[in-house]
Amino acid sequence: MTRSTRLGGERPRTHAVVLDTGDSVLDELTAFAAEQDLGTAAFTAIGAFQAVTLGFYDLDERRYLEIPVDEQVEVLTMAGDIVGGGDGHQIHAHVVVGRRDGTTRGGHLLSATVRPTLEVMVTESPAELTRRYDERSGLALIELPGS
Repeated sequence: MTRSTRLGGERPRTHAVVLDTGDSVLDELTAFAAEQDLGTAAFTAIGAFQAVTLGFYDLDERRYLEIPVDEQVEVLTMAGDIVGGGDGHQIHAHVVVGRRDGTTRGGHLLSATVRPTLEVMVTESPAELTRRYDERSGLALIELPGS
């Protein structure tokens, strides 16, 4: 079943966040979200990593299978969301990276270290969204207002 909700009518604020060599992507985005007291936001990014661990969520095992990429890669696309709540901010991102030979790897972002830069455009959502644990999938999923 597809679910949707209209997210307000105000023009949302957009932030440019630039990460530098050696920065941990998830740590830096979490810190930024806390500093800005973000409720909910979406982001896209491009840049490069010196190493990244991607994940594939195995529904049967209810855990992420790790896909390590231990080499310099270009971030061809990275997209995700930030949701704040009682447990702090949660970052959920998917990424596709390009290797030197032109092949790609993609999946859920488990960890990444920047080299030389990552340019992230963060757009705040006008509505508050939360996550709730979904027993069927074993994941924390976005809960829409009024659901």
